[in-house]
Amino acid sequence: MGRDAQGARRVGIGLPVFNGERYLAAAIESILAQDFRDFDLVICDNASTDGTEAIARGFAQRDERVRYLRNAENLGAARNYNLAVQACGGEFFKWAAHDDLLEPSFLRRCVERLDAEPGAVLAYPRTRIVDESGQAIETYALKLPTDDPDPVVRFEALLSIHRCFEIFGVIRRRALLETRLMEPFAHGDGILLAHLALRGTFVEIEEELFFARRHAEQSMERFKQDYLRYAAWFDPRHEGKRLFPYWRIYREYFRAAQRAPLSFRDRWRCYRCVARWLRYRRHRLFGELRFHASDILRGLVGRRRVPQDAS
Repeated sequence: MGRDAQGARRVGIGLPVFNGERYLAAAIESILAQDFRDFDLVICDNASTDGTEAIARGFAQRDERVRYLRNAENLGAARNYNLAVQACGGEFFKWAAHDDLLEPSFLRRCVERLDAEPGAVLAYPRTRIVDESGQAIETYALKLPTDDPDPVVRFEALLSIHRCFEIFGVIRRRALLETRLMEPFAHGDGILLAHLALRGTFVEIEEELFFARRHAEQSMERFKQDYLRYAAWFDPRHEGKRLFPYWRIYREYFRAAQRAPLSFRDRWRCYRCVARWLRYRRHRLFGELRFHASDILRGLVGRRRVPQDAS
């Protein structure tokens, strides 16, 4: 194992966590059991109130590759995810979830593919869904054409409905830092994948090396398609505010195409993809407008009906 000029190993792994004591130790053990050992692991604790700190500090004391950082307050998921990137160095970066598991060959197989394909910005394996006890319950078989040489094909593929498991692959750090990282709004992970796909291909390892745990406490189970609550999970400052999450997603897809290193023709092709996305989801977009308009009207009517103080 070697370190670069900044003292970092080849892969930086960032593990953001909040109150993850139930699954954290198993997740860390699966990372430390990798047969590719040239990595650093930084655990970013978002002010947990359970036993997360003790577990993480224990691993940091036993293995020099592990560092533990703790936020003074809960900054929200997006900012904590981005702190993990900033705390890591190396040629490649990987986010790790506190409740997921990796096969021992995960890192090696991903790094091998990125080394072999310099035009690729992300490598990820196939995913198996496991339950709370780690028993397999589903194989996630969706394969999007994110390996297509045409960036517009890759971009449009990521506008479709998918679970964003690719975000937990190994990412070329140079490409990741060209983006705005994980932005604090619902579907921020999907937007980041779209940014990355406009900068290079994704390569899939045709083996199930990633075990995504499904349980009642995780965000996707708690919030489902409630993007208002998802937005507050990404950033607590959104709590109680009037938000338009689908309109924000529409705007961010447009901005992704606007900022990418594309030809004039390809940029307009991406804009047309976003326009099609808008038409397909117009019921949700205009549903948000109706919801907030009705809410405002109810508030106005309610204020008129409040009896005046007779004193």
